[in-house]
Amino acid sequence: MNAARLLAWLVLPLVALVLVGMVAVWAVHAFLGIVWYLLIGAALVAGGMYVVGKVRRALAPGTRAQRRLEAAAETYRMRNR
Repeated sequence: MNAARLLAWLVLPLVALVLVGMVAVWAVHAFLGIVWYLLIGAALVAGGMYVVGKVRRALAPGTRAQRRLEAAAETYRMRNR
């Protein structure tokens, strides 16, 4: 009977420790997987926003300063007719 108790007191904590370790490794792996996919998704969204902004600026008729200069030149031409 004492041998069974000794075995239970030595083996059960080791089995519990191994099981807790396996669950912890699984949980950390799952968490890092989610973080990895979130980082990739954020990088894709940010890259898409960057590209869309560049395309919009490239297709725009001009910058604000350029439009102001053109409007001022047109007003000056209209005054001096």
